[in-house]
Order: sequence, then C-alpha cells, then structure tokens
Amino acid sequence: MMNERASGILCHISSLPSPYGIGDLGPEAYRFVDFLAKSKQKYWQVLPLNPTEDALGNSPYSSFSAFAWNTLLISPDILYEEGFLERKVLETIRSGECSDIDYSQAQRVKTGLLKSAWSRYSSRSVKLKGFEQFCVEQAYWLDDFALFVVLKNYFNNQCWAEWPVEFRDRDPKSLKEFSSSHADDILREKFFQFLFYRQWMRLQEYCSQNGVGIIGDIPIYVNYDGVDVWVNPGLFKLDKDKRPTFVAGVPPDYFSEDGQRWGNPLFNWDRLRDTGFAWWVERVRHNLLFFDYIRIDHFRAFAQCWEIPVDEKTAKKGAWKDVPGIELFQTLKEKIPQLPIIAEDLGIITQDVDDLKEKFGFPGMAVVLFAFHNDYKKSRNFPDNCKPLSVVYTGTHDNNTVRGWYDKDITKEEEKNMLEYLGKMPDSDSINWVMIEMAFKSMANLAIIPLQDVLGLGAEARMNKPSTARGNWKWRFQSGILSRSRVEKLKRLAQACGRAIF
Repeated sequence: MMNERASGILCHISSLPSPYGIGDLGPEAYRFVDFLAKSKQKYWQVLPLNPTEDALGNSPYSSFSAFAWNTLLISPDILYEEGFLERKVLETIRSGECSDIDYSQAQRVKTGLLKSAWSRYSSRSVKLKGFEQFCVEQAYWLDDFALFVVLKNYFNNQCWAEWPVEFRDRDPKSLKEFSSSHADDILREKFFQFLFYRQWMRLQEYCSQNGVGIIGDIPIYVNYDGVDVWVNPGLFKLDKDKRPTFVAGVPPDYFSEDGQRWGNPLFNWDRLRDTGFAWWVERVRHNLLFFDYIRIDHFRAFAQCWEIPVDEKTAKKGAWKDVPGIELFQTLKEKIPQLPIIAEDLGIITQDVDDLKEKFGFPGMAVVLFAFHNDYKKSRNFPDNCKPLSVVYTGTHDNNTVRGWYDKDITKEEEKNMLEYLGKMPDSDSINWVMIEMAFKSMANLAIIPLQDVLGLGAEARMNKPSTARGNWKWRFQSGILSRSRVEKLKRLAQACGRAIF
C-alpha cells in the first residue's frame, strides 16, 4: 500500500471552471486530468462528494447522507451530449465564469435541468441503459435516501425528528403507503443519483486510462438531520425522543480557543460492535467503488472521541471517550483485505492514535505549514522528519494558502526557524514553490499539493476557515490558468524528486 514515491494535486470538483455557477464533472474535469498526466502527477485528491446544504454553509463535510452524491456537480454539457437538453437551453443558462462559486445560481440552474432530464427520460424521449440495474445494485442506501428526500420536501424541510411519529419512527405501513403514493417522486430522486453515478464512472475511467488515481475524502461523522440517523437511530447516542445526548467536536487548539463544536451526533459504538460494524463496512466498501484511496477525516476519533454534552455552547467542557477502533479496523480488514485508507491525524495526536494507525499500516499526514512551530526539528510536520509511509501536504482545505500564510499569518518564531533552516527568507512570489519543493523532497512516499499553492495564490483563495459558518467553500480557478510553464515546472520537480512514476 502506497509503497512508491508519487505526488498529486488537491482540488475539489466544485473548484473547476464552469459557466454554470459551480465546477462539475464535465469537460473541465477531463482537462484537469490531462493537466495531471502531463505534469506527472499520479493522484487527484477531492473533498467529500456528498450532498451539501446552503443552511450549513455548503460544507462538503456536512451532509445529510453518507452514501449519496452531490447533484450540483452534474455536468449540463454531458446532459446535452446525452440528449437530455437542447442547445438553446444550455446557452440560456450559461452565465460566464465568475471568480467564486455561486451556490444559489448553481442550485437554481441544476434543479431545473435535472427535472427536465427526468421529464425526457420518464416520457421515453431519451433512452438510457442501466438505470434499473443501478437501482437494484445501490438499493442498500438508495431506497432510504430517495424516500428521505421526498419526505423532507413533503414536510417543508422539517428535521425528521419533527415529522409525525409514524414517519419519525419509520412505521412500515406508513412508509409503504407514502412510497406508493409518491412513487414517481422517489424514482426521480434515484434517477438524479444515477446521472451523477454515470458521469463519475465515466470520469473515473478516464483517470484510470491516464494513470491518475483518485483520493476521496469521507468525514467520520454524519449530520443529525440526515438519512443515516433517521434510518439507524440506534447507532447513535440519542435519548428516548431520538434527540442527541452528546455531540462531536474537538477541544481548544491551534484553530480555536473555544475548540470546535461540530454538533454531529456521536456513534453508539457498543451498538455498532453488536452489528459487526456493518454500517461502517458498508460505508467504506461503498466509497471504494468510487475512489482508489479514501482519506478519513478526524482519524483520531477512532481511538478516542471528544464528547460534548448537547447543552454546552462551546467545545470546552467535553471529555475524551474511548472508541473500539482496533476492533473496527480488524473487522474492515477481514471484509476488505486491501484497505487503502489515509489517516487524517493532524493536531494533538496521542500515542494510542499512532499505535492504531501503525497497527493497520495506514499512512498519516504531515503539513508543511505547521512545520516551523516551536522546536521545529522535532516536529512530525517538518519535511525532514516525514516517514515513507505518510502523505505530506503544503496545506489542506482548512489552512490558508502558502502565500496567504506567508503574507499575513506567519509568526516571528516561524520566521526565525525558517530563516535558520533555509539560510535566507524567500520572497512572497516564490514561497509557494519553496514549500512545494520541501514536500516533494521529503521521505514521504506521497506528496499532495493544493492547486492554490501550485498557482501561488493568496488568502483570497483559501477554501475554509474553521469555526466560521459562512464565506467558505467558494474558491475556484479560471480556465486557461493551468499553463504549459506550470505543467513543465511540476513535471521537472516530480522527476527530480523521484515522483514521476509514469
């Protein structure tokens, strides 16, 4: 597992260029694969692809389903190619490229297009093979997901816990009657997921043909107001009224003096153990249909989780609680012998987390932006200290860009340590390549660079600022910016550092 030196680029699908308000699985995604192949980058890492919600800031880490896909990322251009749209409709909705993602426009445009596509399919104006087979093969999550979406719409987007008790508690007779009377709406939701599935599988095949692997990302937790908790309330720490008793987060750290109170319900690990961890086995297996590797966010919560009483407003008064991570991953290894997981082990990591990661051979992470804190020569993020079985990043979706950090956030201590290490301070225009070179030259077998750092962009291109609810997840790049000079520079660096493996 990950035993050869390679490199790749982190760029979410939503950040690709597009005239439809948000990046998608269309032509620009294929151009990005071409860019990766030409620059000798082996991997494309994306953020979670699950549905997002405007009410939750459009965070890909906050979804109402751990299994479904974000239909905002469906390509109108491919829908046109397949006969679902007329050329004049496509031209009408084109808005030209904008600097940031416009979620409102994307939601408005995609909702109309998807309904039109369904109308043409259901009226047999367009033939599309494989939908029935998809519904059968994906029924383990698709049936409940489609029903949940239709119920949410029927009850004016109320939280499922506020639904009439027969629907809240999933009374079989009531669900059967509702499903029968809303069969067309439920089938439509399944069709939307099928459209994403088709487009993703087509892109995945193109990646494979060009020697590019895909690294996916899954959050450890799920949203309370989501299909996973509605279907499996016993797998979460809920009271008799199915309300959370404790919620997830992390204690005070580098990002926040109050810690982070995420609000997700915590898992009932005793109940999960009783089921043979079936939900987790299904979730991991499901994601490995779509990705070559999966990065699991907040891996440390498989050793201990930060348990916050639900009535606490901040994360300060939480407590660490043991989690049966060893039992979980032993079960996963039995079911899925090749378990290509990357452990997000950033922050304050205790020995039990390292032991868990190393027991199962999961590569951990290092971030060069964290390398020059304190006694930097002993830091696990210092590139010279990276182990071969690890993934080194210049930064992640939660960090400022390298240039943004250098221009605005670097501390006096970090300046001193960097000067000591480099001998002289780089200028702002070159700092991104200095840090990329550090990552590429490290012993870590895999180096992943956010596209913003390849482009040398500043704080305006930051993807997310933890503990802030709005203004995040909007960045995307403009078509044509992936120039030949950047391709050549990345390729030369990959070759020089022994990472150009194809």
